Amino acid sequence: MDILNTQAAALPTPAAAATQTETTAALASDFETFLKMLTAQARYQDPLEPIDSSEYAAQLAQFSMVEQQVLSNDLLSDLGVQMGAGNFGQMAAWIGMEARTTAPVPFDGTPATVLPKTEAGADDAYLVVYGPDGVEVQRQQIPVGNAPFEWQGLSDLGAPLPNATYSFAVESMAVGQPLGTTPAETFAAITEARRQGQDTVFVLAGGATVTTGQVSALRDASLLTEI
Repeated sequence: MDILNTQAAALPTPAAAATQTETTAALASDFETFLKMLTAQARYQDPLEPIDSSEYAAQLAQFSMVEQQVLSNDLLSDLGVQMGAGNFGQMAAWIGMEARTTAPVPFDGTPATVLPKTEAGADDAYLVVYGPDGVEVQRQQIPVGNAPFEWQGLSDLGAPLPNATYSFAVESMAVGQPLGTTPAETFAAITEARRQGQDTVFVLAGGATVTTGQVSALRDASLLTEI
């Protein structure tokens, strides 16, 4: 399992550091200029109408407020850059992982592991398979419970089903009466991760898209270990 280097993401980028240095230098230069102007103003003031000392204090306070606002804006900008870099670094680590969702998965002849979930009190269960158009293409009895089930992708006559994307659900029965139908989960490889508003969206093998809230687990395909 890959571990992200969060410390690296927390460090300022070279561009952010350069910008901060330039801003500090500019503020120091502006403050020096401000003091020179203030000194000149005091030196050449009308002795018959001297400037009130409170005016000097007000000008200093106003300059200090502007200085703090500029520094705060730069700090917020730097934080935004660092957070963005960290998010993209994390998203890059998700590429190649397998996500457990109820989204359709591609079938190319290789059996798919389906993770069913039957209703409490069920004494019978059926795996319902839907094709890419959402139409039911198969229904087969499976053991009651939540144990993984290997779907072979074969029709009732034993012929391979067409290569396409399929989704699954479990219909639970009790004494011959339906208790309910629950979407079944499968694992699919993450081929792309992107930002969409405030959410991270995964594109799965086969083209289905899911948000992080629709993913119940991740696993490393090379280790086949759920995390």
